[in-house]
Amino acid sequence: MYRTHNCGELRSKNIGQSITLSGWVQRIRNLGGMTFIDLRDRYGITQLVADEGIDQKLAKIIGSLGREYVITCNGIVLERTSMNSKILTGDIEVQIQQIKILNQSELPPFTIEDETDGGDELRMKYRYLDIRRNPVRNSLLLRHKVAQTIRKYLDSQDFIEIETPFLIKSTPEGARDFVVPSRMHAGEFYALPQSPQTFKQLLMIAGMDKYFQIVKCFRDEDLRADRQPEFTQIDCEMSFVEQDDVLKTFEGMITSLFSEVADVNFKQPFQRMTYNDAMALYGSDKPDVRFEMCIRNLTAIAKGKGFGIFDNADYIGGIVATGCANYSRKQLDELTKFVQRPQVGAKGLIWIKIDSNGDVKSSVDKFYSSDDLLAWGEHMNAQKDDLMLVMAGENEPTHEALGVLRLEMADRLNLRDRGTFAPLWVVDFPLLEWDEETERFYAKHHPFTSPVSTDIHLFDSDPVAIRANAYDLVINGVEIGGGSIRISDRELQHKMFKVLGFTEAEAEEQFGFLLNAFKYGAPPHGGVAFGFDRLCAVIGGTDSIRDYIAFPKNNAGRDVMINTPSMLSQVQLNELSIEIKSKK
Repeated sequence: MYRTHNCGELRSKNIGQSITLSGWVQRIRNLGGMTFIDLRDRYGITQLVADEGIDQKLAKIIGSLGREYVITCNGIVLERTSMNSKILTGDIEVQIQQIKILNQSELPPFTIEDETDGGDELRMKYRYLDIRRNPVRNSLLLRHKVAQTIRKYLDSQDFIEIETPFLIKSTPEGARDFVVPSRMHAGEFYALPQSPQTFKQLLMIAGMDKYFQIVKCFRDEDLRADRQPEFTQIDCEMSFVEQDDVLKTFEGMITSLFSEVADVNFKQPFQRMTYNDAMALYGSDKPDVRFEMCIRNLTAIAKGKGFGIFDNADYIGGIVATGCANYSRKQLDELTKFVQRPQVGAKGLIWIKIDSNGDVKSSVDKFYSSDDLLAWGEHMNAQKDDLMLVMAGENEPTHEALGVLRLEMADRLNLRDRGTFAPLWVVDFPLLEWDEETERFYAKHHPFTSPVSTDIHLFDSDPVAIRANAYDLVINGVEIGGGSIRISDRELQHKMFKVLGFTEAEAEEQFGFLLNAFKYGAPPHGGVAFGFDRLCAVIGGTDSIRDYIAFPKNNAGRDVMINTPSMLSQVQLNELSIEIKSKK
């Protein structure tokens, strides 16, 4: 028997018992007459102790141990003389009677400790060692608990878990597909699914009524902390529902999840906000509403004073940073440089301070009187000791830049408490987006999103004004998931394809199987897909989803542990009828 207990299990009630433990050597402390060994497994750490009275054979084995050796130990549980309240087994220790080395270990390339000396790339290369560390292991345990809680809730609501295919048909909409060549059909390719969208609609047509799966999805896109080429969705669909039915169901799921996993209780219903309000007030379609600092429109009161930047702008807006009138010129210059970065895209930043006496000072006081600037302050609800930060330019880019600045100021003022969670639904998105480069419309969500019923007539007159019957769940400025009520009418789906620029032949080629299914009685249906990895990261209080994925890719989309992507042999390429051309 390798173990009678695990390394996180023993307590005072076990004192006097003869036990067997197995695990990895975390550290060894030789204090002359006494040797202490911290033995670790997935469940915790137990201290083993050997005194100078042990026989030479046992002493020799103990003396040969090193970090990360795998051992099994027999011993007697004793009350610990120097108790450790930081670990659950801190009241006891195990007096060693026998030790057997099961496997030796080379010195690890970084320390297996909570605070390690290994950088990201090194730890990803040796991810199997990194997972031994408490932070990574705990993240994977949290991921497991989230998955089990979600399955339990959805099962209680009569959802059934159904798997959909990974080898599917490539579609032109959305991000780039990962493609898989077919050996049996030379020159033809499968695609890996960006989501199970069409399959879950087919399941509703098939009468399955409530479907879900926790499923891998794939997108060939540029990466960042919250993106991976392969990621996991909680994918759900329901029949005979309207938007309120879907939101109510999944508010229940999120409320249950946070209560059980994070001991956080949400009030229902969640706040709802239109897309237009989110952009106008927060400069983002995923607003962080844990703090105020809303964007205020100054266009009407700031124009016409001879300041060309403002007079020629489509939009002028600003935010108020409470208590920041003491910002130095250096700090204000830093903020200006921040908003001028390409990622933000602003041309500049105007500042106005209201000091403790109510006097104003500004970078534009050549053009505006104190009364003018105080009128801005009144419009923006600025008080004494506050700092107003103002931008001007084209409407949408200026809103977005103010939204980024708002988050930057919130970080500087410590307003984004990771222990606070603020969920809301963003609704009434635009159905379509116009792309100047290709001179065509694209679906804001996907081509199967239904329009708001009262806007259907706008297809022929003003497509850009059509609102989508769509919704996103946002928590703390992170888009957790999104969905829509789907188009279930064949003619409306054809109309949607037409405005997106598909010919009837192209629509039939790409989506004929779905359009054909609509002939046989499609129920009204809708659903939502949640980013499972992002949801774990939000609950865990971190920015990167990589912490919650057992074997993630780096920012270049490479698995540095197994060194992939990699080249195929010429034999494999020949079998697949593929020729590699060098880039010019």
